[in-house]
Amino acid sequence: MTIPTLAEFEDAAAVLRPVIVQTPFDESEYLSDVLGAPVHLKLENLQRTGSFKIRGATYRLSRLSAEERARGVVAASAGNHAQGVALAAQKLGIHATIFMPLGVPVPKLLATRGYGAEVILEGATVETPLRLAAEYAERTGAVLIHPFDHRDVIVGQGTLGLELWDAVEDLETVIVGIGGGGLIAGVAAAVKARAAAEGRTVRVIGVQAENSAAYPASLAAGEPLTVETTPTIADGIAVARPGELTFEVISELVDEVVTVSDDDIARALLNLLERAKQVVEPAGAVGVAAILAGKVRASGPTTVILSGGNIDPLLLQRVVAHGLAASGRYMTLQIPLPDRPGQLARVSELLSIAGANVIEVLHTRHGQGLQISEVILQLSVETRGEEHRAHVISVLDAAGFHPRVVED
Repeated sequence: MTIPTLAEFEDAAAVLRPVIVQTPFDESEYLSDVLGAPVHLKLENLQRTGSFKIRGATYRLSRLSAEERARGVVAASAGNHAQGVALAAQKLGIHATIFMPLGVPVPKLLATRGYGAEVILEGATVETPLRLAAEYAERTGAVLIHPFDHRDVIVGQGTLGLELWDAVEDLETVIVGIGGGGLIAGVAAAVKARAAAEGRTVRVIGVQAENSAAYPASLAAGEPLTVETTPTIADGIAVARPGELTFEVISELVDEVVTVSDDDIARALLNLLERAKQVVEPAGAVGVAAILAGKVRASGPTTVILSGGNIDPLLLQRVVAHGLAASGRYMTLQIPLPDRPGQLARVSELLSIAGANVIEVLHTRHGQGLQISEVILQLSVETRGEEHRAHVISVLDAAGFHPRVVED
């Protein structure tokens, strides 16, 4: 695939102007201190449908012929792509059928239906909807809308790059999350075309969840590879194989790809909630995670794209707890105790001396491996960081208790 031109991105931006929101930027003093360079957050989590996906979907559908529009479109997704295609189709008067897995979060399901799409729920994972959508397209003639591996989708997503360049003076580095690669391919092509037009350069850094990181191995091999993935909280970028078109662009234009752990991502989500007051989904926070984990270096103005904010409230609750634990600010302890009066009071006194705030207590005589004369005390406590957490444990150990930290 030839790299899209600056003119293509500018034409796409004009098409999208009536549909999308030109989302704001927020300069983060905290992240700037961590990175050692000014950090600007691009708040695409505030975009219509809650993510950047509306850009590529709208531009792709806008370029369908009248005959293709009459046949309708079909897509498969567990979230953001579904909503983007549904709203784009509604705006353009095109019938949309979206296949989604049975376990799709309710807010995403209701939003997709709310945009007027016909939603068909089938399968435990997104692989089944993907297969069914392809079969539906073959059977009915509906146009299959790929989530990332199409030139029009890449160009639509790349309009975000124009906004970055126009808004951030002397932009030097752009940090973008990678799933299939449509967003970073478009952004890299757009910002580098704009930079070249002004005789400048800009670095583009991609970030993947380490449990689902197809690009590092693929780039090393020089071709798209299918990798074995394991579960990650960043399910929005959990793609086992790069797109063919996106890989071509990324291998030529992206300067570096790094990975982050789920703990890194949870800490980033917590940081964004507390310091930036932004609700972001895990896939949308990987750029911030890379900064906090020390995975990227930058010397000048840097933009991080918060690509989406569609997080299920129940997942947000779990992720916040995980983020607190990963930051050393929350832990659950199990302490075996002799079954006699005063033990709970003694542990409580020690925790008070150590300055730990008790959140929850479970005191039980029932459990595997317990002697008749033993009980288990399980406590969830709030701490002030890794050093304080270690201090709390040492205070209990010194008093003859033997706490075990229960992993989240």
